[in-house]
Amino acid sequence: MPELPEVESARAAIERAGLERRIADVDDADTYECRPHHPGEIREALVGRSLTAAHRQGKSMWCDTSGTGRSQTPGPELGIHLGMSGRIVITPPTVADADADSVVARSTTGGDYQGTRSSKSVVSPRNPAWNRFTLFFEDGGELRLFDKRRLGRVRLDPDRSDLGPDAQDITLAQFRQRIGKGKAPLKARLLDQSAIAGIGNLLADETLWQAHLSPLRPSGELDDDELAALRRALRTATRAAIKHGGVHTGTFIRHRSRDGHCPRCGAEVKRATVGSRTTYWCPDEQQ
Repeated sequence: MPELPEVESARAAIERAGLERRIADVDDADTYECRPHHPGEIREALVGRSLTAAHRQGKSMWCDTSGTGRSQTPGPELGIHLGMSGRIVITPPTVADADADSVVARSTTGGDYQGTRSSKSVVSPRNPAWNRFTLFFEDGGELRLFDKRRLGRVRLDPDRSDLGPDAQDITLAQFRQRIGKGKAPLKARLLDQSAIAGIGNLLADETLWQAHLSPLRPSGELDDDELAALRRALRTATRAAIKHGGVHTGTFIRHRSRDGHCPRCGAEVKRATVGSRTTYWCPDEQQ
């Protein structure tokens, strides 16, 4: 599923192109994507408002909304979860003589990595049902949740109380306290969203490879220096993934296969299930 870097790209897309545009209508008819809300419930809460800020904590994303009319009282938060493969697509204000290709070229997108497919295939899907949730702006543009697998989620005032600190912002003291304890394998601890929010399978493998640490190592066995080095590796891997377009761009990721070899030393990578996820690592360098 999209990990922190992909969700950050979706958040940034909303921040760039979706704020301060008054909402004229909402398509919230998908009862699975918008559960537990009934059709029309999100629409009733949002029409007449604007998105005023876009936030992220780990893999969770939400937007603040404005008051309506002359009211300065903020509206509900709009939570958007990308699920396994969701993307945010934001089209520009309508121009009277603009054709479809022009709108596609000027659209802003963010979210799950789409391989080598063109942006046009994302913005204009063959099946319009893949647009699971849509905000229609008064200026003629739209904000869509494009989700082919229908595993995303849209809800008002989402509960984030079970999430740990964001993996990009966690302090060293928090990291040592939340990660450096217990007997669970280190990778399983990194994947625990209540301990630290945002790390998924690929980012965990990339981070542990950069830190020269085995995913099987009990978390509580790491000393302070090793935990500090692991946090630095996490920050480095996360920043690089955000900059280059997603976790798939990591140095180690392309070598995560049954016949893969460590890009540093050339050793054959090892494969196992750790924390219920398929895991790869270098048995020679990651101890």
